[in-house]
This record gives sequence, C-alpha cells and structure tokens, in this order.
Amino acid sequence: MPVAITLHILSTVVWVGGMFFAYMALRPVAASLLEPPLRLPLWSKTFARFFPWVWIAVILLPASGYWMIFETFEGMQNVGLHVHIMQTIGIAMIAIFLHVFFAPYQRMNRAIATDDFPAAGKQLAIIRRLIGINLILGLITIVFATGGGYWLSNVRPF
Repeated sequence: MPVAITLHILSTVVWVGGMFFAYMALRPVAASLLEPPLRLPLWSKTFARFFPWVWIAVILLPASGYWMIFETFEGMQNVGLHVHIMQTIGIAMIAIFLHVFFAPYQRMNRAIATDDFPAAGKQLAIIRRLIGINLILGLITIVFATGGGYWLSNVRPF
C-alpha cells in the first residue's frame, strides 16, 4: 500500500502541478514576451519534455489506484463515492490528454515544421483550452482525494 499511494500521489503532483505551472506561469509570460515564431517552438519543446512524464502518470495513476482499491478494499463495491468520482474524472482526464497528444499537438508540430505559424497557433489555442479543462478536473480530483472521504463518508454509490 505505501508504494501504491506514493506512486499515485507523485503521479498526480507531476501531472497536475505541471499543468498548473504551464497554464498559470509559463503561458502568460511566453505570450507577453515572445512572438509566434519563437513562442510556438517553445511550447512544442516544452510539451516534448513534459508529455513523457504525463504518459508515465497516465499509466501509474490508474494502475496504483486499482492496486489500492483491489488490495486494500477488495473491490469497487467497498470504496466510497469519492473514489468513484476520482475514477470517473481520471478517465476523462486521460481521454483529454490522449486527444491533445494525438490530435492538436501533432498538428501543431507539423505546422511548426512548415513555418505555418497561424495554423500552429490555432492548435496551441486548442491545446491551451483542453489543458485548462484538465487542470480544473485535476484540481477537483485532488479536492475529492483529500476531503471527499470526509464529506461523503456515509454515501455509498451502490
């Protein structure tokens, strides 16, 4: 259990913390200081370094979560509503990340490679919105992970 919870928390910190930094700190500074020919490659290279960590988190979060659920609680029927909510939001977050990685991120990189900065900028705007959504979902998940067991302690989903 200590290994599973440690992997779960570290994966969450890396993924949600990385999105928070990118969205709240790097994005506004890059937008104010850099023109598209510099800003767009910055984002491409930043994502190229960040996304492998997200891939690790996308694997470790469900693996460690289900490990805890089935080893400690002996199945989904024995966990609180907050765990079901975390699972649902987590699946949505993974789906959003997969879409970002395989669609607008790839299109943005192709547009940058051909110096089509308007097209790359449109893809970056899509990525920005989706990361914003995922950041909100991640923060909500953290709220349920830390307090949901207390708020919903008497609520069983089934």
